[in-house]
Amino acid sequence: MASSGKHHAVFIPYPAQGHINPMLKLAKLLHFRGFHITFVNTEYNHERLVRSRGPDSVKGLDDFLFETIPDGLPPSEHDGTQDIAELCLSTRAKCLVPFRDLILKLNNSKGVPPVTCIIADGVMSFTLKVADELGILELVFWTMSACGFMCYLQFDQLIKRSYTPLKDESYLTNGYLDSPIDWIPGMRNIRLRDLPSFVRTTNPHDIMLNFDNEEAQNAHKAWGVILNTYDELEYDVVEALKPMFSHLYTIGSLSTLTSQIPDKRLKSIESNLWKEDNDCLEWLDRKETMSVLYYHSSNSATTERVCLGASKYQPSFFVGHSTRSCERRFCGSAEEFLQETQGSHSKFYRSLLASWCPQELVLSHPSVGGFLTHSGWNSTLESICSGVPMICWPFFAEQHTNCRYACEEWGIGMEIDSNVRREEVELLVRELMEGEKGREMREAAKRWKESGETATKEGGASFVNLNRLGLHLSYRYNNLLTACVGNI
Repeated sequence: MASSGKHHAVFIPYPAQGHINPMLKLAKLLHFRGFHITFVNTEYNHERLVRSRGPDSVKGLDDFLFETIPDGLPPSEHDGTQDIAELCLSTRAKCLVPFRDLILKLNNSKGVPPVTCIIADGVMSFTLKVADELGILELVFWTMSACGFMCYLQFDQLIKRSYTPLKDESYLTNGYLDSPIDWIPGMRNIRLRDLPSFVRTTNPHDIMLNFDNEEAQNAHKAWGVILNTYDELEYDVVEALKPMFSHLYTIGSLSTLTSQIPDKRLKSIESNLWKEDNDCLEWLDRKETMSVLYYHSSNSATTERVCLGASKYQPSFFVGHSTRSCERRFCGSAEEFLQETQGSHSKFYRSLLASWCPQELVLSHPSVGGFLTHSGWNSTLESICSGVPMICWPFFAEQHTNCRYACEEWGIGMEIDSNVRREEVELLVRELMEGEKGREMREAAKRWKESGETATKEGGASFVNLNRLGLHLSYRYNNLLTACVGNI
């Protein structure tokens, strides 16, 4: 075992794009602060990364390395996110031994400093057993909002208080989901329907309900918890979390912080598992300021209604593999979409379809005036940091919670009814882009953007918390860390 004098952080994200992106950003920030980094993808996602970005994408740097472990699932030719429930069960049951073997290999690799800390995704808590066995400090990084994380922490109580599982399917439509949940710390005016979607099950053995409950409780076993948010944005929830975790680091927005890194080599390390379509930026350059509605979807169920409703009056840019089916359906048969958007294949026409794009660049583009989003946390936070108001269409996990906060707490969102009628989408888009409500939301979004920038500037809360995290992780052994941290 050799040491180069550097501290060595091993990152292991949950193997899905929305988890990998923020984990890689944090890895870059710690590398810039002097850490040796090993970033661990699954073999499946490693191969996807090579296909989308080429073999150089996984070479890293001398002190920023990529490693892989198997995810335990059978081989698949499918090029996309794997089944979430199956992946959760498989990583928990089958990844511990390969991960332990990897840590031992790193600790015995010539020229590589010994592993001094593990930063694991919050839903990859099997790593805590490895950290405990090998005497390595571990923190968990919950890549969602603070309010989403708080909700998962309450799953145990929701089960004990018989809010979930639901008694039968009628509880989905009889008004029961409007039940107020007035006992969650730091959260007000929350209904059962605003909690992560996994509570909407009638099955006491539901995989996601039980998995997320157990993973959230395991966060208490880690030395610390990291969140990609900033204090002012989720102040009440962050304050309620602090007594629960002795070491809580709110370091968002990671996108804003990583944009400050001057090292071009480090910036060139990317994590997109799909090949990006950068031609869209030229198309956006030809549009008027704040005139384009951007829509990114991974849900094909009602995409065509949303596409048509959103594009009737506004220049619109639709991204996602599901939009390809929308394009084929309308352009290849009835041609309704083609007619209404005056041609979706050309960068000169009113609306555009693409399979993937550099979302942060799109949202920060001057021509984008609104974002129709499922309210995943990465998208929500990127929209906030770009000052772009949202139309929210949640359908999975804590997207419902993020939507509630965007619409009711932050004043920067409007929610689409779950029935997703085309006419309703048209009205919401017009209000967002041209109406008084849209103007108010745009002003609120601008204020939140400014507060996020303040948090990440030198002396800002997130900037200070990131430096505090790096300082704490610089202590190699837990006993030395425990002795010193009280004086920091």
